[in-house]
Amino acid sequence: MIRQRSSKLDDGAIMKLIDTQLVPLSHMSEKEIHKIRKEIPLRMNRGMTFVISPEPNKAAVAFIHFLMHGELLYVDMMAVSPKEQRKRYGHTLLDKAENFARSRGCRKSKVMVDEGNTKGTQFYQKNGYQMLRYIMISRCYEMEKRL
Repeated sequence: MIRQRSSKLDDGAIMKLIDTQLVPLSHMSEKEIHKIRKEIPLRMNRGMTFVISPEPNKAAVAFIHFLMHGELLYVDMMAVSPKEQRKRYGHTLLDKAENFARSRGCRKSKVMVDEGNTKGTQFYQKNGYQMLRYIMISRCYEMEKRL
């Protein structure tokens, strides 16, 4: 079931997904990660978050967090629990976010993928994103898709 994030129900599961699926791929220092971790609750309150959960009152097993700025959809974070991967949850969430943003006037989507996250890069390419550039300072690839 796809639904909007419920802070009380989902934030613990989302933080666990961030810690286990996203942080290990990051090239940031422990100090930077600690600072960002503290900012995540505020970050989650900006933009929009959709989750997939097994039942309406069960915690998330996958999530996508995104922001919209004018005609730009920016995919901020997305992760799927290892036990739930290969079920098209990532594709389903990305599609939901893109359709939501398109209905609100977005014409382009961007995402940053950490250097070395080959699975992430391949996932976005399979979903129509193209590599724009490598950003050395953050060690990320900027990818883009026309909506």
